[in-house]
Amino acid sequence: MSERPAPIGPITAVTFTAPDLHAVREAYAACLDYRVVTEAEVSATQARDWGAPAIAGRPMLQLAPAADDDFRFRVIEASATESVPFASHGWNAAELIVRDVDALARRLDDSPFAIIGEPQDLSFSEDIRAMQILGPGGELLYLTQFKKPVPGLDVPAPRCDVDRTFIVILGGPSMDALQGFYADRFGLPRAPVVESRVKGMSAAFGLSPEHRYPIAALPVAGQSLIELDEMPVAAGPRVTRDGELPPGIAIVSFASRESRCLRGPAGELLELVAVA
Repeated sequence: MSERPAPIGPITAVTFTAPDLHAVREAYAACLDYRVVTEAEVSATQARDWGAPAIAGRPMLQLAPAADDDFRFRVIEASATESVPFASHGWNAAELIVRDVDALARRLDDSPFAIIGEPQDLSFSEDIRAMQILGPGGELLYLTQFKKPVPGLDVPAPRCDVDRTFIVILGGPSMDALQGFYADRFGLPRAPVVESRVKGMSAAFGLSPEHRYPIAALPVAGQSLIELDEMPVAAGPRVTRDGELPPGIAIVSFASRESRCLRGPAGELLELVAVA
């Protein structure tokens, strides 16, 4: 009998690198109310499992929202490396559920976070309002408010002003390959594909802001989703130094019934964390 696919979800952690962990700590505390829950060094086992032996022994922070410790940003010290969101394959952004995106925009003005997309209602629903920011490590975050429940979208209610990541955005060369991997490996049903604007991707490739891309939203357990974006043919793998993690968002962790790390079809690194 073939092995049953291992279900995944919710999203439990998003890992990125940054040259200055103190700057990250201060920015996330002052602007997003995230707090340090652990300070440690990357173990040799972690570095091996992530395929990044050069980062063993590096300082590492874990930051959690004010409400709970069930989601964490894991930040690992690394020298500065330019990373342009939506310019290469892999994890391109993390989307956080928030209470009031316009109030956050005012709070983030003249802060260490660069606002690259002002708050606006989404084109397909005036009940969803979002903005985009770049953090101190070059990580791209979406801050999203649901004004009221939207039929067909099972998302968490924010428990604090800036709560957990509930969507991660993955870009790759082939929608069919992306959907096939997550269907075969985790038993996720293939999601409907729609054509949508992705302004960050258009800016990265010099295309019209109105250019539309095939995207699909895969629901995983725990009111979380993986957004799949089919990228232009000019996109390629993220440039990564030997033995290091890729710049920008490097790893996404999911609760699962097994513990392991694996690579997806766009070179994305997934960490599965066993839960009882």
